[in-house]
Amino acid sequence: MKRNIVIATVAAAALIGGGTVAAYAAGGDDSAPTQRQSSVKVADDRDDSADDTADDRDDDVTEIRTNAATAKVTAADAIAAALKHTPGTAVAADLDDDGVDGWEVTVVKGDGTEHDVKVSASDGKVLGDRRDDDDDDDAREDLAALKGATVDAREAAAAVAAKGTVTDVDLDDDGPAAWSVDSTKGEWKVDLKTGKVTQDHDDRDGHEDDGDDD
Repeated sequence: MKRNIVIATVAAAALIGGGTVAAYAAGGDDSAPTQRQSSVKVADDRDDSADDTADDRDDDVTEIRTNAATAKVTAADAIAAALKHTPGTAVAADLDDDGVDGWEVTVVKGDGTEHDVKVSASDGKVLGDRRDDDDDDDAREDLAALKGATVDAREAAAAVAAKGTVTDVDLDDDGPAAWSVDSTKGEWKVDLKTGKVTQDHDDRDGHEDDGDDD
């Protein structure tokens, strides 16, 4: 009875641990222990999942950069067009990574409502304006973070344009508030008051700053 319990316990350990386990069953006081090998192995797909995630991220970056290369309307121009159609404060602009059909510019109006304005990447025409009721709290937080700022989203995009085609502009308020701008040559921070451009330390692409920050 005890022998069966030992074998069952070791077999269970083999299933959980995922490896080769030697099981010894006592056959009696004078008999030598019997060694049994269990080659049960549990497959671990975590490495494959991590590789797939990295590949998907690389594919997204490649697609966005391809779209940026074919877009005729810059981020700064898209923001200007969106604000002309929907007056307010632009807090983000993103080049659609599903195609080159447009920019999505996030505008917070004076009443605190947030609007997603779609702007054509080919001719700068406004394609639509949708109010986003789910993000009104975020919109008010963005306005509070921008209080006292002298550099707006359009100016931040224009400042980074010298460092590659801009694909994304967003307000980063995790630390000292700043504009976070992605380009085809890296990721950058733009100071809200001075407009100084610096390399983002969290830039995953590992691009080096070209030193042309002024």
